[in-house]
Order: sequence, then C-alpha cells, then structure tokens
Amino acid sequence: MQRRAVLLHAAWAAAAFLPPGRGAAAVLAPRPLEFPRDFGSHPDLRTEWWYVTGSARSGAREFGFQVTFFRSRIDGTQALRSAFAARQLIFAHAAVTDLQGRKLWHDQRIARAGMGVASAGETDTALHLRDWSLVRGADGYRASVATGEFTLDLHCAPTQPVLAQGDAGLSRKGPAPDQASYYYSEPQLATRGRLQLQGQAFEVTGTSWLDHEWSDVLMHPDAVGWDWIGMNLADGGALTAFRLRDRAGAALWSGGSFRRGRGSNGSLGAGAAGTARGAVGTEGGGLRVFSPGELAFEPLRRWKSPASGATYPVDWAVRTPAGRFTVKALLDDQELDSRGSTGSIYWEGLSELRDERGAPVG
Repeated sequence: MQRRAVLLHAAWAAAAFLPPGRGAAAVLAPRPLEFPRDFGSHPDLRTEWWYVTGSARSGAREFGFQVTFFRSRIDGTQALRSAFAARQLIFAHAAVTDLQGRKLWHDQRIARAGMGVASAGETDTALHLRDWSLVRGADGYRASVATGEFTLDLHCAPTQPVLAQGDAGLSRKGPAPDQASYYYSEPQLATRGRLQLQGQAFEVTGTSWLDHEWSDVLMHPDAVGWDWIGMNLADGGALTAFRLRDRAGAALWSGGSFRRGRGSNGSLGAGAAGTARGAVGTEGGGLRVFSPGELAFEPLRRWKSPASGATYPVDWAVRTPAGRFTVKALLDDQELDSRGSTGSIYWEGLSELRDERGAPVG
C-alpha cells in the first residue's frame, strides 16, 4: 500500500447515542488493562465502541473502510426480567470510500442484545449484529459486513503490541475526574481480504487501526463535538490526537499519543523521544503521551455537505509535541448519516498526513 493514504479524521456530533443518565457516575479507577478480557465488552459501563478503520489497495484502486460496533447500556431496563427487555443496545456502522469513483458508501444496523440477533462477548472481541460481525481470533480480527451496495470480509492481524492510551489505558476526556474512558489502540494492523462494491469483487491488502473505548460519562456537558486523528505512519509509528470542543469551537480538553516506529530517529519532532508510559508495549523504544494544552487543531479548508447542510473542516493544521502536521482529506464527501442508529451525522474518512515540509508521512 502507499503509506500516504491512511486514517482518519472524524468530526463527531455530540454523543447522541449515549442513553439517559442514571445519576452520579462512577469515577473510573486507574487499573492495568487485562487481555484477553479487555478485548471483550464491559456491560456495567454505559458506552463502548470498537472502531476498525483503514486503507486498502487492489492494484491501482484505493479504498478506505470503516467497521464500527457500539454497545449502549440502558439503565432503566436493568431490573426487568423479560427476555425482550432492551438492557443493551448494539449499533454498527460500515463504510467504504472509493477514491477512484469519488464516492462514500455506508450502511448501519441497530438491535437490542439477545434473542440471537445481537451480542457483545465479554471474554474477548466477539461482536455480532444480524449478519455483521467483528471477532478476534488467535491470528487477529475478522470483520464481516454485507450490505446491498458493498461487502467487506477482512482479516486484520496485529504487528505491534497493544497501545494503551492516556495513563496506562485510562484516558481523560475532560476536567472532571469522571470524564474519562478506558482506551487502547491497535495501530498498524496488516489487513487483507475481499471487498465487493456494486457486484465487483476486489482482493485487497492494506493497513488498519483499531480503537476500543468504554466509559460511564465520556464528555464534559458543554462539549458538542469531538475531533480526532489516528494516523498509521510510514515508518511503522502511530500518531493519535483529539480534542473535545464547545459551541464556540474552543477546546475543552485534548490529548493523544505518539509511538515511534522501528525506523524512526525522532525526526517528527523534539517530543518524539519522550518518556514511555501508559503502554502495554512500545515499538522503537518510546511512547509519548500528550497532556491537555499540548495540541492545537486549526481548520484550513471547509466543505459543506449538500445532503445535510453541515460544514466540516476537511484540511487541518495540527500541532502536537511530536511535530506540526497537515491533515488532508482524500475525498471531501465522507459524511455518514447515522440517524437510523446512533442518531448523529458525522464526518469520518480516509486522509493523508503531511509533515511541515509537505512530505507525506502517513
């Protein structure tokens, strides 16, 4: 694959898929991530998601893709005994960006957990929603999605240790102690499989990224959006950066991390060789975890969706302790309308990362 074309910039709407509150939320305690248990679901907490996003090629044809599962706990039904009670809801989104065809294809699913329709396994990643699935095996993840317009059957194999985000996997998302999630990533997943688009089949290879987060109260009450990048770097490294913003566009909180690649000499920035902490494993000798206030997102170019009327930044300048970068969408129209499931409309898609000299680095 051409390493210049990977992941992701996402501008979230407010977390509309979160269920109503149940009163005071528990403050998540720092704890070591435990695997394989933490690959699985955590139904005692309100919100959880598994994101697999990446890029893939078939000859000269280049694609982006997303397979995402969400779990949402419904507090008011937990005491009900009926098998039909919606104690947990499972949502799923899938998308394919066809760069040659200049089009994003996407679909969505929603169902209550149980009755053989939807489930989220607790001992390992085992997500099922009707005919969609994401399952972890001994050699990696298998993602399977079938829609009327496209299908994905992909195998995503780890090439690096798990990357624990934040403080050993506890990632703050706001100034209050309860505004946090348990969060780990698996960058640089070696990806291969089959993609079918409008009846045309492609054998594809590429690189993907998995994010898994679970939380009770994720965001500050004044937060209305979430900007995030996860970049597989050409040297094998990984860059994560995010901010939560208010209605005025100001950052309420920010964070992220930089993991050096095997061939990196720290040239992406003075902070690249920072202290390694918060990682289950590191590549190239170091992980730098970013503190609030160390990042800045500056929109450079915007695109207005003809479908929703929403306006999104599609090119960004991003300043991090690992360096200054430009993020450029490889297709402007990568808006996903998920009002049929999670209730939000958001932008997420295939993007290129460039360094200060304008050279592609991820």
